[in-house]
Amino acid sequence: MSHIFDPNELYNRVVHYYIDKKGYSKEKANQIARKVVEREKSRYTCKNVNCGHGLDDHIRHSETCLVLDCECRKFVS
Repeated sequence: MSHIFDPNELYNRVVHYYIDKKGYSKEKANQIARKVVEREKSRYTCKNVNCGHGLDDHIRHSETCLVLDCECRKFVS
């Protein structure tokens, strides 16, 4: 795993991008950043209803969850 999802880092990068590069207001940039972070959080979460852990807690190639007490036996992307 080369990169672990950090929602705070993503939020800050998106806000600064829209304020600095696009000239959006702080409120509009924050609104966009919230939407982006929520979308990315859902992408980085196991879709198995019994699990719900972040994909950083999974071994993708062996399709197993790394959390010991988790009922997740099959990785769902």
